Amino acid sequence: MGKTRLYLVRHGKTMFNTIGRAQGWSDTPLTAEGERGIHELGIGLRKAGLTFERAYSSDSGRTIQTMGIALSELGLNGKIPYQHDKRIREWCFGSFDGAYDGELFMGLIPRVFNVEHVHQLSYPELAEGLVEVDTAGWAESWEKLSSRILEGFTAIAQEMEAQGGGNALVVSHGMTIGTFAWLIDRSTPRGLGLDNGSVTVIDYENGVFQIDRIGDMSYRKEGAKVLEEFGE
Repeated sequence: MGKTRLYLVRHGKTMFNTIGRAQGWSDTPLTAEGERGIHELGIGLRKAGLTFERAYSSDSGRTIQTMGIALSELGLNGKIPYQHDKRIREWCFGSFDGAYDGELFMGLIPRVFNVEHVHQLSYPELAEGLVEVDTAGWAESWEKLSSRILEGFTAIAQEMEAQGGGNALVVSHGMTIGTFAWLIDRSTPRGLGLDNGSVTVIDYENGVFQIDRIGDMSYRKEGAKVLEEFGE
């Protein structure tokens, strides 16, 4: 079987991203700027000569919208299998879904742990902090959260491997991708701040994940140059 490579894309910039709100399982559409960013990404992936055998995204509207634009630029709409998987959704922020980032990540959570900044916390600590402050009881425990993220990406990799390997285009979410990278390699820094439309590349072979790169913006930059050349 050939090597399996997952190209993990953070969705395009949304309305909530723009105004600094924690999106989680709530959803807003891509802005015009966000759509342009994913057109850049798709063009950059195409110019790099990459081929994709299958496509996957979470079941959130923003990842589905992102995938539609990317597949269109790649000329792959309707030409490769595409599945939604709710296991690769973003973290659920419970009753704080839609809250301002500053209120949750720079205020409430740091106070719970008596730290200056949320980036001082590990992913498990952050997850348990969310459970503690969530009055609705929707936030996931670290065990549940980490299990569903790892299970989701593993299922994708295993399906790709069973089909003979190759490249999969996967659209997910910033914290989910960051968590997955940390689960693969615990030395991966927290608070990566993955940009919208960035690409994290993960290899899978013989049941083992290996990080190739995290948060690569080169495809978007290349696509941006093309759009600028055409005056778009």
